[in-house]
Amino acid sequence: MPTRELIKDCIKNKKDAQFALYNLYASSMMGVCYRYTKSIEDAEDVLQEGFIKVFTKLHQFKHDGDLGAWIRRIMVNTAVNYLQKHNRYKKEMQVDDIKLHPVSNDSPEIDLDTKELVELIRQLPSGYQTIFNLVAVEGYDHIETAGLLEMNVNTVRSQYSRARAILTTQLRLHFSTQQKQAYSGKI
Repeated sequence: MPTRELIKDCIKNKKDAQFALYNLYASSMMGVCYRYTKSIEDAEDVLQEGFIKVFTKLHQFKHDGDLGAWIRRIMVNTAVNYLQKHNRYKKEMQVDDIKLHPVSNDSPEIDLDTKELVELIRQLPSGYQTIFNLVAVEGYDHIETAGLLEMNVNTVRSQYSRARAILTTQLRLHFSTQQKQAYSGKI
């Protein structure tokens, strides 16, 4: 079914069209939701809430861009709202304004697959994880991120820098472990 026709049918509340649209994007959007949360259950909640918003706002889609990108933006906003609404995340999201810490631009050369990198990002505290995802993965700038999270832009910059520093440390540790394993395997 062509996308325009599928969208029209979804707007008309045709359940088979909505099911088809959901099936078309659910798995990739689940990945987006999971990057922001700390559990599959929370990611599923965000996904469900996000698709409710997709179906209620689909009439606003202008067909001037990719439908998947439009849905992704809704999922990101839904995830951020979810984090701000739930106490277990809200506490980690609130951080006092602090001065920036310089972060090295060193990027360790590592044989790391995407799944491992996503898991390292997910291990960050929620505030760092969210900001890192918004800036590094989604491409928001610091000012947009600050507006979305209702934070001071310096806090966003600081948390992004700290997230990068933590990830750099984790990547170096990962790399060091790989080297040790490779070396011990040769003896």
